[in-house]
Amino acid sequence: MRLLEIKAVIRRKRYNYKPHSPQHIAENVLDRAFDDDYEAMQVLLTDITEFKYGNNSKAYLSAILDYGANKIVAYKLSNRNNNALVNDTVNQINDLILPGETLLHSDRGFQYTSNDFKRYIEEHQIIQSMSRVGKCIDNGPMEHFWGIIKEEMYRLTTYETFEELVEDIKQYIEFYNNKRVTLNMGLKIPS
Repeated sequence: MRLLEIKAVIRRKRYNYKPHSPQHIAENVLDRAFDDDYEAMQVLLTDITEFKYGNNSKAYLSAILDYGANKIVAYKLSNRNNNALVNDTVNQINDLILPGETLLHSDRGFQYTSNDFKRYIEEHQIIQSMSRVGKCIDNGPMEHFWGIIKEEMYRLTTYETFEELVEDIKQYIEFYNNKRVTLNMGLKIPS
């Protein structure tokens, strides 16, 4: 195929992974135990996702999902994907943390393996858990939330400004936390 300069029509895999040397790594304490029943603030999942707006601009949303209550308890949108974004997000839950009981699960992104984040974990006596390298399913419910917000809100609208995106994300998280109908509400699927 190369000699004849023929290319397949299928999409090629693109690898965007930029390896870094993590400063601190934690074990996968959660270990995909998503079937267990958890109380509010017992298991928190966190991650960052990207949204595009305007002329090739990007915004980064950092959020913390309370797996027991199935609610977003903290979030922050920024034009920069950096440690400050994660710090601003986790500082929103300082008063809600149960020292020695709250487990915070994340991937191994540079923000979560930094010295600042490790200090925060130790200071608030949080049990830290991290996904294995390349295993996004280890943080499945958080990835599921990203899929939901992108399908139900983001892909339905074209955003020209950062402010428009901020407002819609704020409204959507309010809707997700308080009004979105789920089977966990005791509803049954019609048969």
